[in-house]
Amino acid sequence: MEFRQEQDKKKIKEFLDLVENHKIELRYYKNPVLVWANSDGVCHYSFWEEETLTRFGLHNVDGWDFEEDLLFCPDWVADQTEDDEDDDFDDDEDLCNFCEKIKP
Repeated sequence: MEFRQEQDKKKIKEFLDLVENHKIELRYYKNPVLVWANSDGVCHYSFWEEETLTRFGLHNVDGWDFEEDLLFCPDWVADQTEDDEDDDFDDDEDLCNFCEKIKP
């Protein structure tokens, strides 16, 4: 599993609001960092202090404290694949072609 991180406090608060995890108190962290990885539709996550994560590195994270179904997580937590981006681009091209055919 490849872990990712998010330091933006607004995004972290959004994440906590959606997953409704009341066990986490952000006020205990000086600079909280959300660290997460996705596997089989489940988000595995934990919170780190920025200084500790910087010291040991994101590549050394090999565990998590909590799990949540991706359905209850913000969209930015879900994996983005290149295929999805390509499909969106193709759809836009098809729409343009359709609009040109409709013109009188």
